[in-house]
Amino acid sequence: MDHVSEWVFALLAAALALVGLILWARAHEFAMAWFGFGLTFFGVAFNFFLIKRHYDRLEAGR
Repeated sequence: MDHVSEWVFALLAAALALVGLILWARAHEFAMAWFGFGLTFFGVAFNFFLIKRHYDRLEAGR
């Protein structure tokens, strides 16, 4: 991926994590709470993956 698409995917994952956090906080049912938790976890984990991949590429370029 190029740098612009990485930023777009990072922003989308952050928005997904925020939606998941809202769902998790306002859930009245057990299943919706777990779904919100899953969205939040996925969004945060995906952003950490993008950060790791960025720095791995920088190290490989040396």
